[in-house]
Amino acid sequence: MESFKADLHIHSVLSPCANLEMSPTNIVDQALKQKLDIIAVADHNSTLHCPLVRDLALRNGIFAVNAVEVNTREEVHCLCLFDTEGQRVKFQNFIEESIQRVPNNPDIFGYQVVVNEQEEILDEIDYLLHSALRANIDEVEKRVHELGGIFIPAHVDRLKFSITSQLGFIPPNLNYDALEVSKNSTIDTVIKNNPLITRKRFIRNSDAHTIEQIGSSYSTFRMEKLNFENLKNAIMGINGCEVLVEF
Repeated sequence: MESFKADLHIHSVLSPCANLEMSPTNIVDQALKQKLDIIAVADHNSTLHCPLVRDLALRNGIFAVNAVEVNTREEVHCLCLFDTEGQRVKFQNFIEESIQRVPNNPDIFGYQVVVNEQEEILDEIDYLLHSALRANIDEVEKRVHELGGIFIPAHVDRLKFSITSQLGFIPPNLNYDALEVSKNSTIDTVIKNNPLITRKRFIRNSDAHTIEQIGSSYSTFRMEKLNFENLKNAIMGINGCEVLVEF
């Protein structure tokens, strides 16, 4: 088994809350500096920067996963990870069909721009990407797994936009693959505060909104090969693969 350093929750300039320096090019450059082996740009309700990030990462010896941070109807943030471009496109279509199109005000919420490798603006999304989908958490989970993806409720210990803040508990019948714990808590604390947890599988990421935050929190994946199948095995703790959460 080999060890791979992973940060699977990074926001780009496409997320309204991210710093404008968070271009795909700058993200990959910083990932190299932080010696990350695996990254995922998980913008709010959009996967549009994933293809460029994967291309830039591949050129620099980094494995990039297609990802998005979905805001469900209950306003629970969930990480959704995918392997192929086909899966990404299908889930992007699901998001666009489900999102409530509230007009974005860049002066209040921030800009939402799609850029190229040279950081030139190609498009600007005019509806607020932070809005909730019409799909509930169970519907999002079902669609992710139908496409062969990985479903992880994000920063479950936080006081807003988490499964515990919005629902009050972690439903024991929710078919999640792991739970993301922020740097502000510990796994033991999350388990103590949520006695209904049935799957004790955890991951930690930076949730970076600025360049210097990338890799500030991460997980170590122990697996044989660097690919999506083994990534999923590690998250689920099967076939000898595992995730070690750093504190």
